[in-house]
Amino acid sequence: MVFSSVTFLFYFLPIFLIAYFILPFRNGVLLLASLVFYAWGEVGYIVILIFSIFLNYIVGIAIGRNAENDKIKKWVLGLGITLNLLLLGYFKYFNFVVENIINLEITEKVHLPLGISFFTFQAISYLIDVYRGDAEIEKNPFNLALYISMFPQLIAGPIVRFKSVAQQINHRNSNLTAINKGLRIFVIGLAQKVLLANTVAIPADEIFSLSEAALTAPLAWFGTVTYTLQIYFDFAGYSNMAIGLGLILGFTFPKNFNYPYVAESITEFWRRWHMSLSSWFRDYLYIPLGGNRLSPFRTNINLMSVFLLCGLWHGAAWTFIIWGAYHGFFLMVERYKLSILLAQLWQPLRHIYTLVVVMIGWVIFRVEDLQHLKYFLITLFGLSNTDKGEVIFINHDTNSVLSALVLGIVFATPVFVYVKSKMYSIAVNKTNIVSIPFVVIFELFYLVIFMLSILS
Repeated sequence: MVFSSVTFLFYFLPIFLIAYFILPFRNGVLLLASLVFYAWGEVGYIVILIFSIFLNYIVGIAIGRNAENDKIKKWVLGLGITLNLLLLGYFKYFNFVVENIINLEITEKVHLPLGISFFTFQAISYLIDVYRGDAEIEKNPFNLALYISMFPQLIAGPIVRFKSVAQQINHRNSNLTAINKGLRIFVIGLAQKVLLANTVAIPADEIFSLSEAALTAPLAWFGTVTYTLQIYFDFAGYSNMAIGLGLILGFTFPKNFNYPYVAESITEFWRRWHMSLSSWFRDYLYIPLGGNRLSPFRTNINLMSVFLLCGLWHGAAWTFIIWGAYHGFFLMVERYKLSILLAQLWQPLRHIYTLVVVMIGWVIFRVEDLQHLKYFLITLFGLSNTDKGEVIFINHDTNSVLSALVLGIVFATPVFVYVKSKMYSIAVNKTNIVSIPFVVIFELFYLVIFMLSILS
């Protein structure tokens, strides 16, 4: 069940919200709804989620009981992290290791359970925070189950730290202001997913599925641009829907995207892209490895290690490993000398550099295999000598795609937020209160994009 589906929007969500706000045991309603939500698409694998909850509850209690014995406490933490990673590793990487490392053919592949990367990382962060003393041990197993399985951010994030929601699990208030704000953010996320990501995904999928003989340089670049917008609005859309739902329910989830395509370096891009994942790797891997406190060589090793694992986290394929190494390389180069050169460049050139590097990275991320990557990049840079015939796309509405492309480029920047703040400032300065026309304009905006999303 996805947030943009009719089943979720018109059946699951209304029934859940009515029960949540009417019944006195909100945590119980939310936990039950989360398990139903997960079982809807992965009924056979809900046992994996329940096992993860049970495992991390036991390990958390064991860490607490050995709080005075650092050696045992560290051993228990190591065991807990290892078991979590083994669980993730088996389901996510078994097929890849057997086929690519051991070089054996698999007749029946291991299925990847939904959201296992997200709930595993959340569980590991809970154990580490408890070990460090940054979070209290959760003695109520149902509360920990709610944290790990909470459906708004279970499938696509953002990755939520236990210490940031522990108090909200026990005490939270869903007031009208938060609900109103949450609804707006949810509608924005729904429109990002349905109106923008889904629309530009059509030509992107068609172009990336073309054979080497059919692909031309203009088509390769058009496919790259559309996929660059698709992956942003798809991921940011789900994150915004999760954040909006969280506010409606009384939770505050971390912001996950901050207009990453306006970045002026790859370093800045990673401060703006999937921020909950970036901060997770920083706090639980990069800094414990030594961060940038050691020699430049060790710092580079730490950076590359983090981004190789970041690539693997996204998927089990050589292309994801290359994608991680690719970004790690540019981060190392920027730390060494390139950042000084970038600071001296004209600002638009810094944007262009970042966008080109990021878009080529998305090609690596999107292709099916290394052969696909080879011929796509060769064609992208006009180095292919193959005669190409004219390719005509008939499976989508050109006007819709072009509209989504233009709007996607606009809304990938803070233009809307800037215009809204300016209009708000003008309205307040003239009347000392927010004018009714201003309110009507923006209420209509949210209503229109919601209706367009539903119609779509």
